[in-house]
Amino acid sequence: MEKILLFALIGLGAQLVDGTLGMAFGVTATTLFMVTGTPAATASAVVHVVQVGTTAASGVSHWRFGNVDLPRVLALGGPGAIGAFAGATLLTGLDASAAAPVTSSILLGLGLWVTVRFARGAARPARARWGAGRLAPLGLLGGLLDATGGGGWGPVTTSTLLSVESGRPRTIIGTVSAAEFLVTCAAVAGFAPLLRAEFAAHAGAIAAMLAGGVAAAPVAAALVGRANPRLLGIVVGAVLVALNLRTLLAGALAPAALAGLLAGWAAAVAALLGLLAARGAFRRPRVDLVSPGPDLQQTDRYVYSSESR
Repeated sequence: MEKILLFALIGLGAQLVDGTLGMAFGVTATTLFMVTGTPAATASAVVHVVQVGTTAASGVSHWRFGNVDLPRVLALGGPGAIGAFAGATLLTGLDASAAAPVTSSILLGLGLWVTVRFARGAARPARARWGAGRLAPLGLLGGLLDATGGGGWGPVTTSTLLSVESGRPRTIIGTVSAAEFLVTCAAVAGFAPLLRAEFAAHAGAIAAMLAGGVAAAPVAAALVGRANPRLLGIVVGAVLVALNLRTLLAGALAPAALAGLLAGWAAAVAALLGLLAARGAFRRPRVDLVSPGPDLQQTDRYVYSSESR
């Protein structure tokens, strides 16, 4: 019973992060799942099964609100599905001792990516939309990392597109969320041999994480307008780095040395947060109202300025 409650809390916590930041459900859930001692391939497989439900609900919701550009969903999600299937097949073929460092290394890198992405904060001026020629390799990389790392689609694709198309945050997030359903289904297909053997043993964990994620969805929607996404993104990224450093180096460093390394990382993040707070980086962002374009699929009505009031 205690484990079922723990998995429900993992799903709830991961959905709170994802619903507030628009990314990191898979990265957060897989990292927390592996901390419980679950093998890397099993953790990634279980999290992707849960995400079939959460990404379907998210994609439909964004479509109903007009946030989805369907041609771009296919241009991004098609290659992403190919990458996810390949990554899941690769991870399933590795034994547990070999898979854990691979997955933890990817999660560590994604944690650093999230930390740096939100620490930088300021968005570039909006540029022309990326076409299929650029979306395809981005989707392929995002899908590959998503399956082998148990998450990473949002940190890779959403962060990249927001950095080059900063004038369309609503459409970018909606399109990436809809494409993630294709990626998740492909990853589950790649994990099918593992799932046949392990599904019954982890059915309770899957149900608990799904229930926790569904319960957290309305809470995350309420928090998204109140929580400071920049502050939360840095904290979440820093926690992911610390947890995966611990997993990777637990057998290579003495406990005291590992504790010192983690303490040093915590001090560096605290110093970064203090510096950004002193510069007013965590003040409530200004909302600039701009005239909508002829097609709300292409131009967002509200553009959030990177500058504070």
